[in-house]
Amino acid sequence: MIPVYWLIAFAVLVGIEVATMALTTVWFAGGAMVAFFLALMDFDTDTQLLAFVVTSFALLIITRPLVMGHFRRTRVTRTNVEGLVGKTAYVTARIDNRQGTGTAVVDGQEWTARCLDEDRIIEAGTQVVIREIRGVKLIVSESKEKP
Repeated sequence: MIPVYWLIAFAVLVGIEVATMALTTVWFAGGAMVAFFLALMDFDTDTQLLAFVVTSFALLIITRPLVMGHFRRTRVTRTNVEGLVGKTAYVTARIDNRQGTGTAVVDGQEWTARCLDEDRIIEAGTQVVIREIRGVKLIVSESKEKP
């Protein structure tokens, strides 16, 4: 009857893992599977429990960092915003930080724009360089300026 308990434990742990996708119980499911096979071979309960604990923690310690590293790489959502810094944009509406006005177009998209120098006003039609992105605003300077 003990092998059945290990199978139930395995199913519950896998079910929790599938429901949460948090990589928390899958390691213990592996330990339950090892204990299940030991129970089928008539090993005593203490040996099964020891194998469960050792296998679970070995899987956790050895494989979790590898798996988490893989998931971190694949789950990062990258945008092309980082690629805008350093590009040239064209001012379509006068940029005046004090009045909170200004737009610029880069790669065919219009953005709200602000000047890197708070006191400077940049007129429409001016070519600017994107120095940084703050939220949804381009922070720009005139292209003749050095970064």
